[in-house]
Amino acid sequence: MLLSMTGYGEARFQNERLSLSIELRALNNRYLKVSLRAPDPYHLLEAEFEKVIRRQVKRGTLQVQLRCERQAAPQDFRINGVALESYVRQLQTIVQHLELGARGDALLSHALELPGVVPEPGSMTGALHDDWPILEKVLLDALSQLHGMRQEEGKAMAQELSAMRDVIGRHLDTIRERAGGVAAAFRDRLFERVKSLLQDLDVQIDKNDLIREVSIFAERSDIAEEVIRLDTHLDHFTEIMKEPESPGRKLDFLTQEMFREANTIGSKAGDVEISKQVVEIKGTLEKIRELVQNVE
Repeated sequence: MLLSMTGYGEARFQNERLSLSIELRALNNRYLKVSLRAPDPYHLLEAEFEKVIRRQVKRGTLQVQLRCERQAAPQDFRINGVALESYVRQLQTIVQHLELGARGDALLSHALELPGVVPEPGSMTGALHDDWPILEKVLLDALSQLHGMRQEEGKAMAQELSAMRDVIGRHLDTIRERAGGVAAAFRDRLFERVKSLLQDLDVQIDKNDLIREVSIFAERSDIAEEVIRLDTHLDHFTEIMKEPESPGRKLDFLTQEMFREANTIGSKAGDVEISKQVVEIKGTLEKIRELVQNVE
């Protein structure tokens, strides 16, 4: 089953204290790369997001956008008693040492403003543990929607790839039919050319020499093995597309192998018609390669 590497998924959640949405955008990439954009402190959960995503997505760049509004709870507002007590004691010592009197009382009144005494609710990370189960569920819902879109695109790509595979198969049939007469055509052309060159000379054509030249050409231009391998690759291509996991890497590798066989056929055949068919095959393979780049 083919899966596209591109797609979109979105899911939302809201209750009396939390409102959030997660958007997923999948783009092409040879490897899996997860990028999370989230407000503080939720950006600290990027590793947790990636763990969940890796269970369902194997390749591609996945851009994750988290939007979150959290109503502050009473427990979010806490005073760090240890820090406050330490500050007050130090300030009292300073006030007494400097004999500030009433001015010292004013100085003590600012103790709550000192760093670490009253943490801001937005900078607290304690809520992450409580909110993660909800975030994970919303992320899974968004991944489910993304998977559905990637699956639909994958079906369309599978149909297109199968059609292009059949086009290559038809060109290969033409090559197979043509290949059988290439050596005989070369023999006839060679005989006529030599005969034309020697017609004004009292020289007879040595059939053994002619047979030797034709044999050398036939061996050099024999493409039967390459045709068989390319035909086998086409069958394997169809089998791979039916595998349960999306086989983008395998299809990419097999397409490269088919390119090599087509190039060898074109360079060995020594026939104009076969060369035309090879050009068409390579053009179709290029389209396949571009499409396979979008398969996970």
